[in-house]
Amino acid sequence: MAEAPARPEQRGPVGRRPLKVLALFPLTAASALLISHVVVTGQPVPSQNPAEQVLEDFLKGESDGFPQGWQASRSEAMTRQAYVVRREGDQTFLKTKGVDSRLRIFKRIAWDPKADPVVTWRWRARSPITGTEPVAALFISLDQDFFGIPVNTKYIWSPNLAKGTVVEGGFFRPAQIVLRNDQDKVGEWIEERVNAYEDFKRIHNHEPAPQAWGISLVTGPGIELDFGSIKLAKQ
Repeated sequence: MAEAPARPEQRGPVGRRPLKVLALFPLTAASALLISHVVVTGQPVPSQNPAEQVLEDFLKGESDGFPQGWQASRSEAMTRQAYVVRREGDQTFLKTKGVDSRLRIFKRIAWDPKADPVVTWRWRARSPITGTEPVAALFISLDQDFFGIPVNTKYIWSPNLAKGTVVEGGFFRPAQIVLRNDQDKVGEWIEERVNAYEDFKRIHNHEPAPQAWGISLVTGPGIELDFGSIKLAKQ
């Protein structure tokens, strides 16, 4: 069915405790981001399924289609063109066309990761799974480091790595968990379900903050990929 624009509506370094940094963005970019943007932290909303809460359903786009409640990490004009809310029938989603792997979008949204440890979402590749790492990624940020930079776990769709691979983080590089690779089908929605709380503890070796920082998305250069609803669950 043809898609139409959604109707616009107006194992690595750890977080706070040790003084190491695991950054969502390079330090200079992240610091500028936090200083230059007044960001409102949202809250999950109830789902039709009482066992779930919605972090994002991509129901609302701004006048240019950029998802409401989200921010660009850099190059806002270019980023807004790369991430656009769309509709197919009664389903809404975020259509992305990657330009630069540094052009991420993020949403500040707080929840208790211990009470709601599971994060679910769906994604659909529209183009061949090739190119540089990653094809696409969802960052789940459950803490901040000593400098206030988000500490995250990066769940990736990789063109090269085996599923289940864990890539240790570095000073400016988050830890990564490979969920999908080039063996997965193009053009079909794929459902994901991760225990972000347990993954965080296993990789970062400490409890996350009482309230999560938020989520971020990125699509790699030349890749066309859709993100569907992102939700929380207790199990």
